[in-house]
Amino acid sequence: MGDKPNHIQKIRSIADYQFRRGVGRKLFPTEVRIVYSKKTGRIRHIYLGQEMLATLRPTDGLFSLTITGAKRIMENVKPQRLWVRIREEADPFVAQGKSVFAKHILEADEEIRPQEEVIVVNKKGEVLAVGKAMLSGEEMKAFKRGVAVRVRRGVAEES
Repeated sequence: MGDKPNHIQKIRSIADYQFRRGVGRKLFPTEVRIVYSKKTGRIRHIYLGQEMLATLRPTDGLFSLTITGAKRIMENVKPQRLWVRIREEADPFVAQGKSVFAKHILEADEEIRPQEEVIVVNKKGEVLAVGKAMLSGEEMKAFKRGVAVRVRRGVAEES
């Protein structure tokens, strides 16, 4: 595979586009392992050691994060982007993979747009879940009802 450095550059560029410039290098260090689709030969999963960090979605060419990938971003990237902070009473439900309702949101990154990949954190800033925004960041803070984030995976599900 002589083209692996190009693929590292490619996944970093996608991460920079999706999450902000500079994220790609922090999320995907040089020692990541790229797993390709057996059918198409395209990039599918990115691992660091035994831990999967992200999956490249064939539908839109963007990443779905794992909890591990979300933690890497939250720990290594400043200023943080695409995060949603929720009330304590919702923590156990969201950690189990339940959706985040607007009424449970304390704060949200105002730059969030609907359908974007977001990281759900608790009051202390610890990663609880990853999922897809159903509302904009401003709507998440303004609305009192409805689903704000459709959670794909919670921390309690990864154990």
